[in-house]
Amino acid sequence: MLVLYIFFFALGAVIGSFLNVVIIRLKTKESIFKNRSHCVFCKKKLTWIELIPIISFIIQKGRCRKCKKKISWQYPLVELATGLLFLLIIFNFQFSIFSVFLLIISCFLIVLFVYDLKHYLVPDKIIYPAIVLTLGFGIWDLFGIWDLLFGALVGGAFFLVIVLISRGKWMGVGDVKIGVLMGLLLGMDYLLAALFLTFLSGAIVSIILLILKKKTLKSEIPFGPFLIGATFITLFWGNVLMNWYLNLFV
Repeated sequence: MLVLYIFFFALGAVIGSFLNVVIIRLKTKESIFKNRSHCVFCKKKLTWIELIPIISFIIQKGRCRKCKKKISWQYPLVELATGLLFLLIIFNFQFSIFSVFLLIISCFLIVLFVYDLKHYLVPDKIIYPAIVLTLGFGIWDLFGIWDLLFGALVGGAFFLVIVLISRGKWMGVGDVKIGVLMGLLLGMDYLLAALFLTFLSGAIVSIILLILKKKTLKSEIPFGPFLIGATFITLFWGNVLMNWYLNLFV
């Protein structure tokens, strides 16, 4: 089993390297597949030794070998996070059709998380395929499909109401789309726990940023990362979270 876990961590790290390319080129509109990876500053084409996930960043001390400009911490962190997520999925769900689906959908969620964190935007090119893929898997699996559809309806409607009431000042339409995806992934019961965790973590982080004077009351804070983070936590520890959530009202 140890070899299997190491394999999936390494696979996740490699895929995380590709996800970094997707995240960067979604913004620059550069082709994801046609052009080789290159330094974003000097445009030097990267060799294989510069593309080893996590390790290359450490060896190069976080700098481009040619222009010596600092490489964003986004690269090793996304690679590490993807590797750990792949490991957690296999550890919790073993190797199955469901775990393969989770491996794929987690890639979409990682891109959404980082892109929204950086650009305060949920890209349609990522969120719509993720919704279609999740809906397709739910229909194919037929397990609790009505619960998932109801969760999607509630998740989307919940954030849509907030958007309409605030006229887009508190949340954006992108959060509505993520709410739909959350409902499809988690179903109604786990969705409620995930939403509670989302607002709790959002409030805690916002208070910390205010105390540190990194943000003001008028500052915009992307909400997508909190939604996606809560989704991951609920996927892995949903039962524990549900028990904790229900005990609050006992």
